[in-house]
Amino acid sequence: MRIVLINPVARRCQGYHTIGSKIPQLGLQVLARLAPEPHQVDIIDEIFGFDATDNQVRRGRYDLVGVTSYSSGATRAYEIAAQCRREGIPCIMGGPHASAMPEEAAEHFDSVAVGECDEIWPTIVEDAARGRLQALYTGELARLDQPLAGLAAQRLQPINGRYDVSSIQTSRGCPVGCEYCSVTKFNGAPIRRRSIDEIIAAWNETPRRFVFVTDDNFFGVGPRHAEWAKELLREIIKRGKRRLWFSQTTVNMGEDEEGLRLAYKAGCRGMLIGFETFNTESLRDYHKGVNRNNLSRYKDLVDGFHRAGIPMFGAFIIGADQDDEETVADTAIQSVKLGIDTIQITNLTPLPGTKMYDRFMAEGRIFATAYPADWERYTFVETVYHPKRMSAQRLDEVIYELRHAAANTSWVWLRTLRTLWMTRSLTSALFIHGMNKGWKRMARLQVPKDEARFGYTPTVNARTRKLRDAFTLSLSKYPSTIGQTASKAAAM
Repeated sequence: MRIVLINPVARRCQGYHTIGSKIPQLGLQVLARLAPEPHQVDIIDEIFGFDATDNQVRRGRYDLVGVTSYSSGATRAYEIAAQCRREGIPCIMGGPHASAMPEEAAEHFDSVAVGECDEIWPTIVEDAARGRLQALYTGELARLDQPLAGLAAQRLQPINGRYDVSSIQTSRGCPVGCEYCSVTKFNGAPIRRRSIDEIIAAWNETPRRFVFVTDDNFFGVGPRHAEWAKELLREIIKRGKRRLWFSQTTVNMGEDEEGLRLAYKAGCRGMLIGFETFNTESLRDYHKGVNRNNLSRYKDLVDGFHRAGIPMFGAFIIGADQDDEETVADTAIQSVKLGIDTIQITNLTPLPGTKMYDRFMAEGRIFATAYPADWERYTFVETVYHPKRMSAQRLDEVIYELRHAAANTSWVWLRTLRTLWMTRSLTSALFIHGMNKGWKRMARLQVPKDEARFGYTPTVNARTRKLRDAFTLSLSKYPSTIGQTASKAAAM
């Protein structure tokens, strides 16, 4: 039996899932390895375009089509399912959206897989081979401490493109349960870890020199998890091939000098930190206790990362109930004041399966509900609900002002040099250079779409001048307000 696993991408707007380096869809590579012999598996990743999906399905080359999708890709996923049904090819959907909306997915797909599918995928494949595909499969949280658990077919590239980096996962699960995040719902609260020996073996086999460690929090939460991560880092230093890598963690790790020193020595050249906002009330609403407790220490914690040679990718969300039209500019200014090396500011997006989605629905605040067509609006670059302090369109416009400033201001090399100065690491500075080039490329691609959507071109005003100053590091006239409680939020 020939199987194809597909990562669909929204046609309307690719958003932040497809910008920058082409990062592997690790979940598809894991399932590809788990398919029992003699079944053959291909991958199609629509980050490289849609033609391969349409052509291959139309030709009837496959006996089973599997689709995994975030909510932003659900509309496209249902298009693929319709194609499969026209060609008489069985199709199954899994992943975060199917797990959050299984009844909806079942209206389009022959079968739906809910939850982690590692342990049930071989059964699904054999059922399909016998013509007995079930309507619903429910997976349990995978035992990652078992031999070969979480192992991916990393050398299996999509038939329609090639990834720039490799991906490895050392753990799953997050106990924090942020209101806007679906990770806890999909992967569970307990942090489950793979064995260090299994990770090292995958590390040495990875086909690319640069690796994205996909863990939601590489160091975990609390001393016990951090100690495990440090033991892994020691083993990478001792037994691992030289790789450069980046991952995600929380800002409080800035005080763990040993952990960050080991991370840098093991090849870490960047960490994504979900700062989300500088506003204490917004952090409380998001249930982001770690950030709220450390807000007044942000500068010292960021400096801790830089002293270790590790730059920071700061993620911010705009659209909390405390945010207004000035929040975007204030966030950009304060992030630069902190020394954050690159920033990502996105629209607050209530995803299905999150506490925020349920709350906003109960409050009647979500207006993009013409499902399934509206799912492709859930890309983090478009507002799909009613903010409290401005209209949805106005929120889109002020974030568009940020992208416009990013696209039309010379700033990438300036940030690169600043990172070099702060980290004293050429490889870290080059990593940030690549990230900021990708960010600017995203802005240039998105700005024309914004202009067509809004019919709006920013005028020169105090806010747009602030944004320009933030990108060019012209900060002397702006005081630091980080750690101060204010009614104006400084975004996610």
